[in-house]
Amino acid sequence: MALDILPRISQQIWEQKYRFSPEHGRAEASIEESWRRVAGAIAAAESEPLRTEWERRFYDAMSGFEFLPAGRILSGAGTGRSVTLFNCFVMGRIEDDMASIFENVKEAALTMQQGGGIGHDFSTLRPKGAPVKGVGADASGPVSFMDVWDAMCRTIMSAGSRRGAMMATLACDHPDIEAFIEAKADPARLRNFNLSVLVSDAFMDAVQNDAAWDLTFEGKVHKTLPARRLWDMIMRSAYDYAEPGVIFIDRVNRENNLNYCETIHATNPCGEQPLPPYGACLLGSINLARLVREPFTEAASLDETRLVELVAVAVRFLDNVIDVSNFPLEAQRREALAKRRIGLGITGLADALIFCRMHYGSVKAAELAGRWMALIEKAAYEASALLAAEKGAFPLYDAASFVESAAFKRLDPATAGLIRQHGVRNGLLTSIAPTGTISLLAGNVSSGIEPVFDFTYQRRILEANGSSREETVEDYAHAQFRRMFGKTASLPDYFVSTGSLTPAQHLRMQAALQRHVDSSISKTVNCPADLGFAAFKELYRDAYALGLKGCTAYRPNAITGSVLAKASPDVENPEAKTAEPVPAVPMLARAGGGGSAEVVYMAKPLERDPVLSGNTYKLKWADSDHAIYVTINDLLQDGRRRPFEIFINSKNLEHYAWTVALTRMISAVFRRGGDVSFVVEELKAVFDPRGGQWMGGRYVPSLLAAIGDIIEQHMVSTGFLLKDGAGDEMLQSRKATAGLNTARHCPRCGSGALHYSEGCLQCRDCGYSKCS
Repeated sequence: MALDILPRISQQIWEQKYRFSPEHGRAEASIEESWRRVAGAIAAAESEPLRTEWERRFYDAMSGFEFLPAGRILSGAGTGRSVTLFNCFVMGRIEDDMASIFENVKEAALTMQQGGGIGHDFSTLRPKGAPVKGVGADASGPVSFMDVWDAMCRTIMSAGSRRGAMMATLACDHPDIEAFIEAKADPARLRNFNLSVLVSDAFMDAVQNDAAWDLTFEGKVHKTLPARRLWDMIMRSAYDYAEPGVIFIDRVNRENNLNYCETIHATNPCGEQPLPPYGACLLGSINLARLVREPFTEAASLDETRLVELVAVAVRFLDNVIDVSNFPLEAQRREALAKRRIGLGITGLADALIFCRMHYGSVKAAELAGRWMALIEKAAYEASALLAAEKGAFPLYDAASFVESAAFKRLDPATAGLIRQHGVRNGLLTSIAPTGTISLLAGNVSSGIEPVFDFTYQRRILEANGSSREETVEDYAHAQFRRMFGKTASLPDYFVSTGSLTPAQHLRMQAALQRHVDSSISKTVNCPADLGFAAFKELYRDAYALGLKGCTAYRPNAITGSVLAKASPDVENPEAKTAEPVPAVPMLARAGGGGSAEVVYMAKPLERDPVLSGNTYKLKWADSDHAIYVTINDLLQDGRRRPFEIFINSKNLEHYAWTVALTRMISAVFRRGGDVSFVVEELKAVFDPRGGQWMGGRYVPSLLAAIGDIIEQHMVSTGFLLKDGAGDEMLQSRKATAGLNTARHCPRCGSGALHYSEGCLQCRDCGYSKCS
């Protein structure tokens, strides 16, 4: 189907992300040219007699938006660029020594440079305080080394304009598990990581039985605590900060087709691909929304014959990608070729259910979705068996072990017979990944297995000249309904969106599909802000009981729920229920000249702790012979850092008087509490008539403005302030944990259209996504 008959948003996505525009030469004129580029590149893996036929079949599957390869494939295949067509990798085992640690940092950087997200297990690193043999020092612990990865990630731009995404995992019995759980409480820390705890069956049993739980490393018990206390700690952090996620790691390994030749300790950033060291995830999705015939009628049904045809084409397509893709590391190539694992999934599920007049989350909808996924599973294994007959089974295929796998035991006798006869070409076949951008490309179908978030919304479009405009973006099923029945027709009750679903309905849908998925599923259980903590904990226990391999639940919260929400006046009063001004606190102050007068302050000055933490920043200004050093110390209040005092020092005595005056005044303002972001705004607005200077690629109008920049940088790094992506000059205070304004704003464009879906924060206005 031509792009020109799809919504404008699809055209924009193609132009921004998938249209090939070589540095020298003609850019692709239409999406049909993009499909042909990709089809030709992937068909190149076929022998000459078959190449033309498979190129045609690949093109036909993609051109109707029925099969959607992952974005890496669409943007990179056939371009000649040095990028990988694999979305994500799990990196190698980190040995507990400095050489291995920094070798892994290097490998991670090389992988992200080619466009791959990464997962890392840090459970192999000794806990904080453990002795480091031979150097007479104590270990700093795995969380401190995660900071190294995080800093590296901030400097690496992956393919196109996307920054790298990372997943960090830690075993639930590691001695530093408590520090790992609490790491994201600091909003400025580990912002490029998703975190997940590797939860074992033994731990879940200990929680159930209220037993003690040992935290161990290399056979030594470092600490023992009640299992329920640790579980509550995980749950409280997820409740408050949406992290860490939970991976039921024993189930992952037990149900892995390849457990006879690999052990898994980590996943890709979005969690749908548990992978061994150097494992890679290769993704593509069948668009179910395009396969429903006679939508909105009693006869509505999925074209199951076409579904089976598409699955066979998609399996061959993805298998070919393994042979034509670049790999950042040779170890990743060897791993991919040895097991030939692919991740075929679905998108448009919610829209397909709407077309079939099914209420997402209902028992009937879950049964129907499970039937569709079972058909995909069967067709995928049959296609892989026939591929094995033609091209050979994957090199590490072991018939006796494979037929004992959970997936093999689910197959019907006919499919199982094919595998017994030929083996399989691919070690694992199915996985359900986030599909946010490619779903927009396909006409804004519902993403992955998620429900529809909004049926219509306004998206801000940034023009090349810097201006912006708004246009309406409409869900695919909603648009089809209005086209058939008119714009004024009332929506039937099967048009349901995320906000109207219960956590149990989310879990029901995920469980129905997980039964027929080899790997895992990227799915967010969206919860209302007022969901109680006890109920929140119970949904994770339900996820375990339902046979899921992991769980990520999202509830609006202080760190992610009000991502850039401006603080209301009660920010310093966590107990306040309404945004009323802080009451004045009368205080007696001694006036100059010996008299007394009553001075009314808006808030009582904060008291200084005996010891404060802080940072010192070096500033070079063209008119000064010596560097200027700015020190900012912070007070810990209500679990977060806030600026308390500032000192400015330099050998240049020319600045002495005004810097002393400035530091005293700013420190006095800081000690009054409240929202002190105006200090930054006022300093950055100061203009020096003698001229400013260029710093860091932009013009700074005065030395005072440069000091304002440093204060801003410090406030942002400590999490006291979060930058508004709409402009460097706009700062907004983070809400305190209680009394939340749960508006969610995008760090790129500043709009309130940020939402959590498929394990990722996504902006509907500008397309920003963290982790996808």
